[in-house]
Parts: sequence; structure tokens; C-alpha cells
Amino acid sequence: MHIIAKAPLREFWARHPPAEKPLRIWFAQVQAASWQGPAEGSAEAARFDVLTTLIEAYEAVYWPIEALDPIDMIEAHMAASGRSQADLAALFGSRSRASEVLGRKRGLTLAMVDKLTREWGIPAEALVRPYKLTSAA
Repeated sequence: MHIIAKAPLREFWARHPPAEKPLRIWFAQVQAASWQGPAEGSAEAARFDVLTTLIEAYEAVYWPIEALDPIDMIEAHMAASGRSQADLAALFGSRSRASEVLGRKRGLTLAMVDKLTREWGIPAEALVRPYKLTSAA
């Protein structure tokens, strides 16, 4: 199983030589892991928790994932849940309103955010962030 490419690790330890030995050891352990998971509460589980924290910190610095803007969040949620633009139209009460929102011609209203949060479970924090609207042609 290929979990992570070694090249980014090499680049990292070229800039931070003290990290080379620990990263080589970690990489070998990751490659040899059975991925069944250690017994809960065991010393091995605690070690894996530490390794997971290290990996998450490394990824946060070198491969940060930017938050989706509200429209991208709605589209991702629709794709993941099998919903369509027609479902969004039913939620908003208008096909044209759903089209305008997805086309970034109309901003989300507080009522729309409330419906998306209550009915579809999309966190309100993900929907109230600023985003650009397209200007009318």
C-alpha cells in the first residue's frame, strides 16, 4: 500500500537534516504496518496516536487544505449526498433562486443558510463566509 511519496520527505529532511533519521524510521514503519490498528489502550495505540499527530502537523504546514467557499461547500455536499439542483430548488422554493445561488449571481440569505443547516446538516459556519458573486453580463 502506498501511503505517502518519499520525495516530499527527502525534500523536507534536505532542509532540516536532524529530521532525516526519524522520518526514515517513520516511513519504514508506515510501509510495514498491517493497517489493522493496534489494540485500543495499548502502548502501540499510544505510539500510533503520536505518529498521527505528527503527520497531521506536517500536512497542516506543507499541504494545507483550504476551506471551501459556501457555494463549493453546497456543491460538494450535493455530490456526496446524491442531491441535485432540483433538491436545492425544492429547499429554496424556487428553481431560478437555486440556479442563481449556484451560479454565484445571488448571495445566500440567512433564511437559505438556516434551511441548509437544518435540512441538509451543512454547518452554518461553512455557509456564512464571504465569497465573490459574478457580476451580471
